Amino acid sequence: MPKLFPLIIGLFLTGTFYAQVSDGQEEAPTVKAEEIDETFQEYDALKPSRAAFYAAVLPGLGQAYNGDYWKIPLVYGAIGTGVGIAIYNHDLFQTYRTAYKDRIAGRIDEFTEIDEEGNINQIFTEDQLIRAQDFYRRNKELSILITAGIYVLQILEANVDAHLSQYDIEDRLSFSPYIQRDDIDFSNTFGMRIIYTF
Repeated sequence: MPKLFPLIIGLFLTGTFYAQVSDGQEEAPTVKAEEIDETFQEYDALKPSRAAFYAAVLPGLGQAYNGDYWKIPLVYGAIGTGVGIAIYNHDLFQTYRTAYKDRIAGRIDEFTEIDEEGNINQIFTEDQLIRAQDFYRRNKELSILITAGIYVLQILEANVDAHLSQYDIEDRLSFSPYIQRDDIDFSNTFGMRIIYTF
């Protein structure tokens, strides 16, 4: 132990001298401050739920809340098409149903023709009228179901778009389709291209 004591003292003094010498020789590190982006917006956790609520109250309102005004005609076009198809099928269902009721009651329906001689010609039989009713009723119900699905889909789209609009999206990753034409046999080659820029 007595032999190690001078060695420990020597190492301690050397470290102290080296620390004093190096303090004078090193420059203070410089730190460059980056500019703060003025367009930074704070994350709003309730924005997706607000967009979904607005879209549920009135179709297209959630898209307007997100600032995607070009989607509003698409929403109303899709829902309007579904409603229009449902109304068209409902009208045809009622036409065939009324004709069937008239036929059962013994009255002349719109699918029964009477010629000049008084002969009755039925265009559709009772069985065909029943099948037509079932067909148009099924189409009406299917179009109502699809319209309800489109309504729910636009709510989900407004919610997801509100979620994604708060993230910083870079253009380093791109996805694009391409078409290449062969000069020999003039056939087309279709494909997808994913590009990631470093």
